[in-house]
Amino acid sequence: MSELEGVLAVYKPAGFTSHDVVAKARRILGMKRIGHTGTLDPQVTGVLPLCLGRATRVVEYIQELPKEYVATLRLGMSSDTEDLTGTITETVDEVHVTEEEILVVLASFKGVISQVPPMYSAVKVDGKRLYELAREGKTVERKSREVEIYEIEMTDMTWEGNHPDITFRVLCSKGTYIRTLCVDIGRALGLPGVMVKLERTMSAGISASHCLSLEDIAAHKEAGTLEDHLIAADEAISHLPKHTVMDEKKKAALQGQRLSSRFIAPEVKTTGQIRLYDLQGLFLGIYELEETGAIAPVKVFAQA
Repeated sequence: MSELEGVLAVYKPAGFTSHDVVAKARRILGMKRIGHTGTLDPQVTGVLPLCLGRATRVVEYIQELPKEYVATLRLGMSSDTEDLTGTITETVDEVHVTEEEILVVLASFKGVISQVPPMYSAVKVDGKRLYELAREGKTVERKSREVEIYEIEMTDMTWEGNHPDITFRVLCSKGTYIRTLCVDIGRALGLPGVMVKLERTMSAGISASHCLSLEDIAAHKEAGTLEDHLIAADEAISHLPKHTVMDEKKKAALQGQRLSSRFIAPEVKTTGQIRLYDLQGLFLGIYELEETGAIAPVKVFAQA
């Protein structure tokens, strides 16, 4: 039996790390070659695409794609972890804020913003992960990083005693810390803020409604129907332009040779990576246009 290949969209339950999900999938599927496409904290639920078999070679391309979340922020309190898993460090007895003020502040975060990674994160400083330093009671200076918020909108507002819970949907770039976004939104309103809930609702163009639970995966594996739920590796990177190579240069392309762009249709006009197919529609791999004008292989998938 050949190894499974493709992208498997898993809905990560609360209480599991992303590595736990990979380990569980390895046991269910009886295969080692599985990679995930973006870490989720244990208490966070939602879309976690797994790459199986040779599809692990497209993990880095999938990770670069935008992600969508639905988050709930509580105004009037803060914690050392920026969410409710930590110790509450500040509480305001009463919060006075209007829906209009919140909408104005949320809109101000759209575009390129600067974030400082939280101490409880996997970012490395001098070879040590920040959360390891935080557990030792240390706080170190972190470099800010730029991320992009493409869309942000409030979807609900409720009150938990004297503290409002703001639920919002956000579409953002890779590397965005939603916990930190919650804290920064609170700060912009002149209030402490803490994230109380987070769900990733879309990743790599895959929505939560298209995901399987771990129990679903086990059932489909048992029934022999799991392959029907796999997304082909090339389909998962459909944001890369699609091009076709002429038959006479197909073998050269599969052997890793550079090609003249005149053998590629449509013509590749801008530098960057492309998906290359033969005339029969077989996915050959990821190639790129070099500054010299040649088409060079990056990752070859089909066999010569």
